[in-house]
Amino acid sequence: MYNGIGLTTPRGSGTNGHVQRNWAFVRPGKKESASVTYKTDEDLAKLDAQANKGPNQEILDHERKRKIEVKCAELEEILEKQGYPLNEIMDKVDAYRLKLLNVGREDVPRDEFGRIQ
Repeated sequence: MYNGIGLTTPRGSGTNGHVQRNWAFVRPGKKESASVTYKTDEDLAKLDAQANKGPNQEILDHERKRKIEVKCAELEEILEKQGYPLNEIMDKVDAYRLKLLNVGREDVPRDEFGRIQ
């Protein structure tokens, strides 16, 4: 049996049980009198608005913070190579981190994707 069509078992039927499509059957077509509904301009505008979402602000903030931490780690390595004591390195790195965090908060002109212009 194939998709509920055919014999459950071909035994005793005189056939091998192979199921074929009936090529002589003509399916009824769509009625031309049926109304076809087309999308309106409002529907198209809604679909465009859903497809063109803005960037996720949390992801942008995370990326900015990650770049700041990379810069702080690079500064820390430079200061260690120059031989500064550990407490002075931490003070300078913390001050640099605060400076970078406050720079990102200013009203910098950005495009519609949140990138600095």
